[in-house]
Amino acid sequence: MDLFSEEKTILQLPDAELIYIPNFIIQQKANHYFEYLKSNIDWQQDNITIFDKTYKQPRLTAFYSENKASYSYSNIKMYPKAFTAELLEMKHDIEEEALHKFTSILINLYRDGNDSIGWHADNEKELGKNPVIASLSLGEARPFHFKHRNLKEERYKIVLEHGSLLLMKGAMQHHWLHQIVKTKKAIGERINLTFRSLHTI
Repeated sequence: MDLFSEEKTILQLPDAELIYIPNFIIQQKANHYFEYLKSNIDWQQDNITIFDKTYKQPRLTAFYSENKASYSYSNIKMYPKAFTAELLEMKHDIEEEALHKFTSILINLYRDGNDSIGWHADNEKELGKNPVIASLSLGEARPFHFKHRNLKEERYKIVLEHGSLLLMKGAMQHHWLHQIVKTKKAIGERINLTFRSLHTI
């Protein structure tokens, strides 16, 4: 079910608030950011263990922060690199829109339709009780699926477009899961930057 229009949309859901801005960054600037990130980010591919089997994570990642605190998820521990000028510029613009201060960025590179991320929530202790997560999408559009943990009828998807911004707020990370699914379609690369406020535990 697609709930979003072409303009900025604020959607109140059970236990969550979503804000989607399809044209947060104009195309020319979004193109510049995409090419810069693809060429200049120090990408890595970690191993991930699922049901006692270890695989290469189906995407490339990088982690940047204004402090030296590490970030752990799915038994992967990431150590931060220092923000670049371009990342600081993006962070500043997103903080003005979100009215929220972010300390770190987890960046994902989806190389093609085989790259994905399964059902999960951004609910690590380092993020605090009700984290605000800002997700900036660059490159190929990909569907973003999200569902409520307990209310089975609350299940939706949105196509995250080049230059778009998705803000996840409220108690969403406690009550909802989200994913980017694989596709057999021939599609290009997508870079996703998730801006977070990381607290020292």
